[in-house]
Amino acid sequence: MTETAHTAPGCDSAATPAYARWLRIMAALYDPFLWLGELAGMRRRRRALVDDAYGRVLEIGAGTGLNVAYYPGAVEELVLTEPEPGMRRQLSRRLERLGRAASVSGASAEQLPAADASVDTVVSTLVLCTVEDPQRALREIARVLRPDGQLLFIEHVRSTSRFFAACQDTVRRPWRAFAGGCECNRATVELMRACGFTVQASEAVWRGMPAIVHPLVIGRATR
Repeated sequence: MTETAHTAPGCDSAATPAYARWLRIMAALYDPFLWLGELAGMRRRRRALVDDAYGRVLEIGAGTGLNVAYYPGAVEELVLTEPEPGMRRQLSRRLERLGRAASVSGASAEQLPAADASVDTVVSTLVLCTVEDPQRALREIARVLRPDGQLLFIEHVRSTSRFFAACQDTVRRPWRAFAGGCECNRATVELMRACGFTVQASEAVWRGMPAIVHPLVIGRATR
């Protein structure tokens, strides 16, 4: 849900002016929309996740910077990518308020601004649901990670309940249009494993948010 897609849902051409305006509105409303979910547990999960980050860290789809305050001292360098200009402006403002040093890039997850094997930790929170080509994004993550590097993630995913997964399938298109390209039914852990990652993950519920994005996976992936 964080890295917003650049094309209108169901369209291969550049985003229409109306859709671009909606993405700007989304950037302004993103933090208020997530507010209850953050209070209901997501803030705690973010803190616990990024506490394990170390070395040179690259966060994909950093959005408005909701993870930034929680990065530990073990982080030597922080690179934040966010392709949506409205989100990126809010991210820069948050960095300034917090006095946090970081590099901010407009790169997408499918084309990361890092050399091969140059990153210790990649962080993805609520992003792989939205990238247009998740396999390509995961290949890019594998490319930039050092051999002993890690991908830390919190993602909402396809439900393990057949009934609820069918509900996600039904509302996928309108939700995608509303949520900036977010695919509520994406089987992200399976995609990680298909791209060669070893995944350790636990399941959780994203309380305080619409039911179709309740199923969460939280964990660590390595090559």
